[in-house]
Amino acid sequence: MFVSTRGKAPPAGLSAAIAAGLAPDGGLYVPQNLPALKPEDFAGRDTLPAIAARLLQPFFAGDALEAELDAICAEAFDFPAPLRALATPRDSVLELVHGPTAAFKDFGARFLAACLSRLQRARQQPLTIVVATSGDTGAAVAAAFHRQPGLRVAVLYPDGRVSPRQAHQLGCFGGNIHSYRVAGSFDDCQALVKQALNDATLQQAVPLSSANSISLGRLLPQMSYYAAASLQHWRRHGEVLNFVIPTGNLGNAFAAVLARALGLPLGEIVLATNANDVLPQFFAGADYTPRASVATLANAMDVGAPSNFERLRWLYPDAAALRSAFRAVRVDDAAIRATIARRCRDHGEVFCPHTATAVHVLETLRGEGRDGDWCAVATAHPAKFESIVEPLIGRTVDVPPALAELLQRPARAEPLAADYAAFAGELQRM
Repeated sequence: MFVSTRGKAPPAGLSAAIAAGLAPDGGLYVPQNLPALKPEDFAGRDTLPAIAARLLQPFFAGDALEAELDAICAEAFDFPAPLRALATPRDSVLELVHGPTAAFKDFGARFLAACLSRLQRARQQPLTIVVATSGDTGAAVAAAFHRQPGLRVAVLYPDGRVSPRQAHQLGCFGGNIHSYRVAGSFDDCQALVKQALNDATLQQAVPLSSANSISLGRLLPQMSYYAAASLQHWRRHGEVLNFVIPTGNLGNAFAAVLARALGLPLGEIVLATNANDVLPQFFAGADYTPRASVATLANAMDVGAPSNFERLRWLYPDAAALRSAFRAVRVDDAAIRATIARRCRDHGEVFCPHTATAVHVLETLRGEGRDGDWCAVATAHPAKFESIVEPLIGRTVDVPPALAELLQRPARAEPLAADYAAFAGELQRM
């Protein structure tokens, strides 16, 4: 069973929690109980789908989707998440960029789509997925849900605050995918989505669910690649692997935190943010104070009110314990640029701006004398940010075939004011 982070909603089964998106009290669904796992539980399981199925089995136990779990994992995780060595000693990178839209969001989006498409077979009325995106989430969700029967998607993104290639991806699907460029920030988009999900009157007319990182159906599968990478390292070296994770809405990072809480061999988890430094300030001792986001080179992390902080506080209800368990480091645009240029010049390594925040923090940790084995998480392919990356490295970035195919399609997005009445009207007209 799954409960709300706000504690004012009844427990829900897995299928109900995934279909709902948000809990009725506006909170985020979390497991009522955490299973205890250990590396030996994954003996004989080497592939990502096999590891994912074992990891997620306790959460699916007794649910209508339990018998489908192996098939869901095989369908969702049909591309690699390799752990590759970096040029600097004992450093590696977890490449989460090999999916259909060249971003880590592909893993969770495809898993969620596989779950909801199965649940939707028993429904008479179409289900509309509402998603706010700061760059990559919307395209991953659109690709995963495109042409899925009985499912529609409304994607909201901040106009002018995503890269040109990201914007093209967001508007290139058509059909059951509706893309809106909002006159505002990502936080405005996220607020519209949350308000719609909490609007009982609208939900009666237009059943809604979420595909943002607030969705349980995205959070749970995102643990899988951390489990696979940490198990691979543990089996080879007998040591835990530490992670530096670029973060905005805190969903990807919380998946790593939750995987570690279950017993997977993850060591330290350090958060890398851009100039939107709500989390670094909190972990440095300030009150948690959401604020308006600012635009940066790492635009998918331009979040001033990270939703999954609620889940982090649920897992660590004592603020002092939470602050002692993690560190968050702010990386400004100048450091992002310098890291991209230097790593390419010195080592031939090419990173997107988001991945560069993690690599910069990893370099900082090494400069402080931090030892052990560390992994920076690569969250998007640099080809999605060619206008930033290519001038810094002095050459073109090869475009992955799947991304190239999307960029060849025509693209269109509807303008939308950051106004709830306007958004609700669009949902009812879809």
